[in-house]
Amino acid sequence: MNTELLRARQTRYVAYAAVYVVVVLTAVAIANFLANRHDKSYDATANKRYSLSEQTAKIVKGLKQDASITYFDQGTRFPRAKDLLGEYANLSPKIHVDYVDPDKNPQVTREAGVTNYGTAIVQVGGNKEEAKSFTEEGVTGAIIRTLKHTTRTVCFVAGSGEHQIDDSDRNGYSKFKDLLSKDNYVAKPVDLLQKAEVPGDCTVLVVGGPTHDYQQPEVDALKKYVEDGGRALLMLDPPLKIGRAMTSDNDALTGLLGSWGVTAEKDLILDLNPIGQLLGVGPQVALVRNYDSHAIVEGMKGTATGFPLTRSLDIKNGDKTSVQKLFSSSDTSLATSNLNSPAVDPNDPKNKKGPLTMAAAATYNTGKQDAQGRFVVVGSSSWAANSFISFNANSDLALNAVDWLSSDEDLISIRPKQQEDRRVTMTQSQVNWVRITSQFLLPLLVVVMGVSVWWKRR
Repeated sequence: MNTELLRARQTRYVAYAAVYVVVVLTAVAIANFLANRHDKSYDATANKRYSLSEQTAKIVKGLKQDASITYFDQGTRFPRAKDLLGEYANLSPKIHVDYVDPDKNPQVTREAGVTNYGTAIVQVGGNKEEAKSFTEEGVTGAIIRTLKHTTRTVCFVAGSGEHQIDDSDRNGYSKFKDLLSKDNYVAKPVDLLQKAEVPGDCTVLVVGGPTHDYQQPEVDALKKYVEDGGRALLMLDPPLKIGRAMTSDNDALTGLLGSWGVTAEKDLILDLNPIGQLLGVGPQVALVRNYDSHAIVEGMKGTATGFPLTRSLDIKNGDKTSVQKLFSSSDTSLATSNLNSPAVDPNDPKNKKGPLTMAAAATYNTGKQDAQGRFVVVGSSSWAANSFISFNANSDLALNAVDWLSSDEDLISIRPKQQEDRRVTMTQSQVNWVRITSQFLLPLLVVVMGVSVWWKRR
């Protein structure tokens, strides 16, 4: 009897074990199947370094037709490429990725015109583009070029003391130019003094902080350009009269803006928020963390931008213009009209209290179908200079403004993040303390605890 019970019990245990094994194997198989069909990953890095940017996701998910990405490299290097290109394929079923080894498929490589390992070719419809680099920026840039397939030119006005795109010093705009090239814009200077007419190939015209007065023919050229449907980014500094680097009032240009509904006040905004000191900037740099609802800034919530030496704006809608504020200075800011002395009395009753409008975007009704004029006005120009364009989200704001002006709202978002330097810097005494703690104190603590446990159980 006991033998039969024992056999029955053993049989039951074997059946249970078999069922458990089958269940586990089935669960593993289903998990592998789902993982293969739905490849998901989680990026735990602080700045989402291993995730595609919002801009890339917006462009790829918005594809209306199939797009192929062909990667040419040695087969042993394919796994590295799959880490990046697999992210694109996961975003949309319209993305198709192929891998070609030039040594094994020389004919395909020759037909594609590829001469170097590590080359990615993007094709959308009949348009093909080679990625300038095998990075997210390079691949996404190639996708953009295949979709746009047109040359977009940003013209920077020169001749009156503006920031120059070929100047690599701290006040130059060379970094701005480089950022534009990554978004597939061509940047070039134009001189309205030599010919008071905006070239016809200018997609966007940039006025970057002139220090001298614009002559009336230049202003008339700007007026005609925008009112005929052109697009302009105007960055005008406060007319400071301190030291040798004085900025002219530029009344003719500010008068034109006033006729469009944007009054550039003759003042200087000072930001008294102590957060600026933590970021290493003084009160002459106005910090912005809150933005209004507009395509240029709607994706920038949670980011900060900084504007050195900025003036306030007063805005209103005009007969043919619709003007919208982009952002303002903080509640702790003020604006002084004392532009002749570096000494400012924060308690001066003449000071204007913040928040104060610092930037605005506007449209001009030309009366023609599909010919709307657009312009953006910012009360500072140094925020886009080499010394400051890398400050937090300044570069995103600059590119977003240009994208909106060129009617490329689909490209507006935060760009791929650069790797953060998260190294821990310690003094020599701190290094010594870490060494003593890890090599001596912690092992000694383990020994003491072990001896204590042994002593109690002895």
